[in-house]
Amino acid sequence: MNFHRLLALIEKEFKHLFRDVRFFIVLLFFPVFLLVIFGYAVNFDVKHITIGVYDQEKSELSRQLLNSLSSSSYFEIKKVLTSDHEIKNALDLKEVQCVIVIPDDMSKEFYSKRQAKIQFLIDGVDGNTATITQNYAGAFIQNFESKLIDDIMKLRGMKQYKPVGVETLFWFNSDLKSSRFLVPGLIAMILVLIAVVSVSLSLVKEKEMGTLEQIRVSPITTAELLIGKTIPFVLIALFNAVMILIAGYFLFEVTVKGSYLLLLFSAILFLFAGTSIGILVSVISDSQQVAFMIATLISLIPSLILSGFIFPIEGMPFIIQIFTNVTPAKFFVKILRAIILRGVGFEAIWQDMLYLLLFSVVVLLVASAKYKEKLKEV
Repeated sequence: MNFHRLLALIEKEFKHLFRDVRFFIVLLFFPVFLLVIFGYAVNFDVKHITIGVYDQEKSELSRQLLNSLSSSSYFEIKKVLTSDHEIKNALDLKEVQCVIVIPDDMSKEFYSKRQAKIQFLIDGVDGNTATITQNYAGAFIQNFESKLIDDIMKLRGMKQYKPVGVETLFWFNSDLKSSRFLVPGLIAMILVLIAVVSVSLSLVKEKEMGTLEQIRVSPITTAELLIGKTIPFVLIALFNAVMILIAGYFLFEVTVKGSYLLLLFSAILFLFAGTSIGILVSVISDSQQVAFMIATLISLIPSLILSGFIFPIEGMPFIIQIFTNVTPAKFFVKILRAIILRGVGFEAIWQDMLYLLLFSVVVLLVASAKYKEKLKEV
């Protein structure tokens, strides 16, 4: 391999990028734009659930319950209802997400040491939000009930006995912000976009312009061509990853708890896998339009759906879980979350890194075989 020719190719590719100012600006700043969109728009945190209240009793106890409900950051009393018909209308028209129904005998049942039943009628169209609302409602009622019992015991000069105490501690993401969970996955999505789509389009562009034929008859080897064409995009992708980490720190308080060196090495391995897919796409494509469609189909879409970036793999059917192994983004997302959020070392992620390396080698071998087939056809 001649390093002078290689450097000349890299310099040529950078000149092409600088010449296309709009494309270069998109490559540099689009990732941060995506971070802002995903970080703020794609949010799994459920707060300010709109509540409708149907208080049939209107007693001191029901007022205490509603005051506690309104003071919670998770619930917002939006509408006061007076009949069953209004309940149906409020849920049908999506004026509220949930209706709490307080029976007219709640105080009587409670002070008679019987169970007072309170209903939460929840809009179940969005199953995820409905489940979270149900859990919040259950936790709220338990806390309210425990406070009432404590107050009664204090009035009687007694202390409530709790045989088992539960203490819950959340590691790695103590305030459960979904943006911290999404940012590492977004890095993988951006690197896929640049490594696969950009590399494949760049190589196919040489075909369309006819310059690839000139390169073939020149002293430049295939290895020099591929390395020279991919290194600029790899460097831009690494720059984008750094930009996302910096923006993630200032916007969403995402800090890297693990080794930066291990993070860099993992990113290079993933880019190796991504560029190998881009090379394969460029070999089987004859136009930029076809290359873009194939690159999107086999890399971007699987990375979005099957990598665990948004949808948890554990909740997928077993057959789909096996199918997720076709995308290297799945393993890189696991590596990123392990290093950035949990701060683990090499011993926890070496298997995922090995998969990325093996995946890259296999795809490059397939691309090489396809390329030789095309040369024979010519």
